[in-house]
Amino acid sequence: MVDIWFLGQACIKVKGKGATLVFDPYDSNFIGLKPLKTEADIVCVTHGHGDHNHLEAVRGTDGKEPFVINGPGEYEISGINVVGVDSFHDDEQGAKRGKNTIYHATVDDVNIVHLGDLGQKKLTQPQIEELSGCDVLFIPVGGGYTIEAKDAPDIIAQLEPKIVVPIHYKLPGLKVELAEVADFLKVMGKENVEPVGKLSVSRDRLPEEVEVAVLAAQQ
Repeated sequence: MVDIWFLGQACIKVKGKGATLVFDPYDSNFIGLKPLKTEADIVCVTHGHGDHNHLEAVRGTDGKEPFVINGPGEYEISGINVVGVDSFHDDEQGAKRGKNTIYHATVDDVNIVHLGDLGQKKLTQPQIEELSGCDVLFIPVGGGYTIEAKDAPDIIAQLEPKIVVPIHYKLPGLKVELAEVADFLKVMGKENVEPVGKLSVSRDRLPEEVEVAVLAAQQ
């Protein structure tokens, strides 16, 4: 069983049988959320902004420093396979905000895709091929610095995940102006989805049709 928590902004923690992975740890001074303190074996950073690259917030396990992945490439650490895929932080080929790395991580046979601060309103065919077989998709929906809620269905249709989890939206205390997660739920026709504290998934328990899950921020 793979356990998944939302720690705020775009920070996701994934715990498998052999290792723990954290995506995009944030600096509380940068965005106003409560200070982040967690631990992991692997940390993936999608880009160099303070709400996504605060490595100091993540301790290693067993006295070791976490293995940091910061950009495109293929990696295998502690039984977890990670592929970093080049993408853009805006819909102008990076002209406004530069690049962003999408991560495709396989944890205990569950394929997890974290889009980071994706700004592209459509993925390219090579990106889709790199991200094929997505089971759980973490997608930014707050707009401003990423795609907006109305753009999300097209990306979701391209990747065909089993479970979709929104990230990077308005939370209490957040300094930056982002849209509410309710905007995304309305677009998806899922207004009645109730937040849960943890998502537990396994290869043999994935839904047949796409489901939307909202994770309550663990702060």
